[in-house]
Amino acid sequence: MNPVQIITKKRDGGALTPVDLRALVEGYARGDVPDYQMAAWAMAVFLRGMTDDETATLTEAMLDSGAQLEWPADLTTVDKHSTGGIGDKTSLVLAPLLATFDLAVPMISGRGLGATGGTLDKLEAIPGFRTNLALDEIRAVTRAVGCVITGATADLVPADRKLYALRDVTATVASIPLITASIMSKKLAEGLSALVLDVKFGSGAFMKTADEARRLARSMVAVGRKMGVTTTALLTDMNQPLGRMAGNAVEVDESVEVLRGDGPRDLVDLTLALGAELLVATGRAADHDAAVAAQRKRLADGTAYEKFLAMIDAQGGDLDAARERAPESLVAADRAGYVSAIDTEALGWAVIELGGGRKVLTDKVDPSVGLEMLVRLGDKVKPGDPLVRMFARPDATQHAASAVVRRAITIAAAPPAPHPLILERVE
Repeated sequence: MNPVQIITKKRDGGALTPVDLRALVEGYARGDVPDYQMAAWAMAVFLRGMTDDETATLTEAMLDSGAQLEWPADLTTVDKHSTGGIGDKTSLVLAPLLATFDLAVPMISGRGLGATGGTLDKLEAIPGFRTNLALDEIRAVTRAVGCVITGATADLVPADRKLYALRDVTATVASIPLITASIMSKKLAEGLSALVLDVKFGSGAFMKTADEARRLARSMVAVGRKMGVTTTALLTDMNQPLGRMAGNAVEVDESVEVLRGDGPRDLVDLTLALGAELLVATGRAADHDAAVAAQRKRLADGTAYEKFLAMIDAQGGDLDAARERAPESLVAADRAGYVSAIDTEALGWAVIELGGGRKVLTDKVDPSVGLEMLVRLGDKVKPGDPLVRMFARPDATQHAASAVVRRAITIAAAPPAPHPLILERVE
């Protein structure tokens, strides 16, 4: 295998063979292919793209670079992946909810990326909760409880870990084939029977337009199905935060509300729609409406909340322990009108500015800070009306974040056109 020939072929717009791709990925994982050659190849892919067959082969090669979870034949394993947004806490509700239907959910999650919050950071707001389980522990908790939410181990998809770090510093993150291979290799390493993808678009998403999100969704669904996993995707709106809360402890609190049968309608509706995809795919429900109704019942009767408690306990957490909230302050409207637009990404950066995320890898996260949205797109406001409740330490960062939050919310003379939360389904 000569990496230069592979780079040249892709640079000139050629399609790489499975032999080419496997040799390149295996060589990179072993250390035989240096970073500078892999960076050149990644840029060639960024500029020239890949076919669905190439993307599937790349995904499989990355998947085969490490360990994979294996399960007994009588265990039906499912999961959900979100491309990231502000206030997106569906994983905390969906994993235990699905487990009440005799499904196994070995959810491997991540930390915050850019302005978006990370599922692991949210769960670590629960005192004692462990997100660094070894493979044997992941298997044990999944079998005992039915669900687990933890971080990736060093054994899982090591080629992706190396390549992602390289893409992050070579301006090649925003490549649909490379995004697809990165996401799908990690999810397929869980040994899944079915997967649902929440592909977000809008001001708070990595994909700013529905067209970009649609292209990514189609790419990931195609790879999942080529590799024998029932895969569907929902395109969902991220032009405002999902639910009311954005932050770590406050998002745990809101997730608990939903698990107890309450919570914001948009968060509940999206969670149930994602769950319905998996319940129908695995034969646990006859159709979408039946799946939604069955899930509502599990939320209302406390079954899903009990499963959540069991998962928290199995991973060392104490949900009854106090979760601090930083002192409150309000960001108010300075004019009359309608909430016509929200720079949702800016709200995510405001949470990070308050300490709720990381600016650099070594930053310590403050789980007590965050935002509560008091308005939604289209709401009518007058001067002085509260827009956002901030949970923040009273220091200079609070003032800076408050200014960011106020600028992020546009008030205009007319309301915006309504947008559906779920734009379309991709299969």
